[in-house]
Amino acid sequence: MTTDAAGMGTLRAQVERALAEFVERRLPAGGEPDFAPLRKAADELLSGGKRLRPAFCYWGWRGAGGTDVPGIFTAAASLELLQASALVHDDVMDKSDLRRGMPSAHRRFEAMHVRSGWQGSADQFGEGAAILLGNLLLIWSGEMWRRSGLPRESLEAAQPVHDHMRSELMCGQYLDLLEQANGENTFESALRVALYKSGKYSVEQPLRLGLTLAAREKAPWIDELCTGYGRRVGIAFQLRDDVLGVFGDPAQTGKPAGDDLREGKRTMLIARTLAAASPADAGTVRRLLGDPGLDEHGVETLRQIIDDTGALRECEDLIGDYLGEALAALESAPVTSEARTALAELAIAATSRKT
Repeated sequence: MTTDAAGMGTLRAQVERALAEFVERRLPAGGEPDFAPLRKAADELLSGGKRLRPAFCYWGWRGAGGTDVPGIFTAAASLELLQASALVHDDVMDKSDLRRGMPSAHRRFEAMHVRSGWQGSADQFGEGAAILLGNLLLIWSGEMWRRSGLPRESLEAAQPVHDHMRSELMCGQYLDLLEQANGENTFESALRVALYKSGKYSVEQPLRLGLTLAAREKAPWIDELCTGYGRRVGIAFQLRDDVLGVFGDPAQTGKPAGDDLREGKRTMLIARTLAAASPADAGTVRRLLGDPGLDEHGVETLRQIIDDTGALRECEDLIGDYLGEALAALESAPVTSEARTALAELAIAATSRKT
């Protein structure tokens, strides 16, 4: 039973208000007509999402003694701009058609080119426009963070964390490309990609940002909590993402069934499958994985092999193990009792989600 100790309803409203006000100042709805497609794409990207990154940041702030001031909601909301930037670039690199049930940004711009009867390659225009949109969102995330209105001392203390988080994300995206190009992976290499590409900037670093903003120092207990709780929740978060990328319901995930299989994602789920599969089944996985034309039968074949090898069950067990270890680490952390309850609820929500 969900208690909403994390106050997600209120937090979500505050984050969405801050985002809407910021984007309106940067690209007014009634401004330059040529920028309207950028504005619409940004609005739709920012309208969805679970708001987990702002929530981990906010409850880090509250856990270290911070109070409800407008600046923390603005600073936390800036993480959604970073996330949107990463999604746009990720979809370009993966050639994904959909994002949250709607056309991905590059497909949206590509279609605009076709409708308008413009010259040149529609595909090239779509990818170029999407890359620029992703860059714009990345720039905005830093600007929104700096101008959040939080005390200068807080922002200065947390700036190294903020810089490191963004660098980790970009390096994670590169590792993801490298892993797919190499064609083979181990659980350890897949875990490294998951940590840098998603786990760290989804949970560990947002939490560290909030804690450091409030504490205004780099304290040993912050590192212990972010590693013991944040990193483990981040790994479990990515494991859940791996499972949903193969077995998720398209009506809930907003992406076609088995899309990660068509894109050839070398996830921890695939690494476990290849390690346990028979030579024949491993050969089938290698042959079908990454086929952009993979049909429903092919998706079901891969799902069956993943299930038969026990990789799905093992991933579910690992999610439970990481979650249990994270909650145990949280129990001994010197945070406020309200934050401890909220962070426990967030950990469960992040690792049991359906989207």
